[in-house]
Amino acid sequence: MQSNSIHLALFDMAGTTVHDEQFVAKTLCKALGEHGYEAVTLDAANAVMGIAKPVAIKLLLEQFYPEAAAAADIVRIHQSFLNAMIDFYEHAPGIREMEGATDTFLRLKEMGIKVGLDTGFSRDITDIIIERLGWHKPGILDVSVASDEVAQGRPHPDMVYKAMALLDITDVKKVAKIGDTPVDLQEGSNAACGLVIGVLSGAADRSTLEQYPHTHLASSINEVPDMIRDFTFAEA
Repeated sequence: MQSNSIHLALFDMAGTTVHDEQFVAKTLCKALGEHGYEAVTLDAANAVMGIAKPVAIKLLLEQFYPEAAAAADIVRIHQSFLNAMIDFYEHAPGIREMEGATDTFLRLKEMGIKVGLDTGFSRDITDIIIERLGWHKPGILDVSVASDEVAQGRPHPDMVYKAMALLDITDVKKVAKIGDTPVDLQEGSNAACGLVIGVLSGAADRSTLEQYPHTHLASSINEVPDMIRDFTFAEA
């Protein structure tokens, strides 16, 4: 691996590496509905995917219930969401990786590139998914960062910087950030990652992702290793 190439590929989870048929957005709507906020639409919930879930709940309440949002018990709503998501990811039969995710990780590892996950999920859900998909086994992941482990989740760059610190990577230009939502791209751009790759497998389509800062758009994560392989920095 060339010294000026990518050292870390940092992937989102739901919609990027973890198969998602709007499971997360539907669960978010259900949790809000259980607390009397039935007006929140699935489209609106999809629009805040990738954001730390307490923040996403706050944004949705401000959008649909502006007069009641300040008094809403976000902690209780979030706990309802957590309970449902934990049960879902522990027991639902259809939990699977996006096609080719593990192979993509292993290809990158063969290239000498570290592989990590960062996510709008909290650590408890993150660990359940990693275990369920077998990604806890040695040689697959080098790092994972959950939104409740940093001061600010996406679109802020905190999770990128934490992953770098855990792996002793000091140059953010040697990090590729990969995700399927606008806030993934904003996170990578705000961190000044060397590569910011949007994938079209999840919550947002091409016309949406094209509006946000990125270096590449990929049809799926299977294209990511070749994009990283072809990437070189301009000579200083």
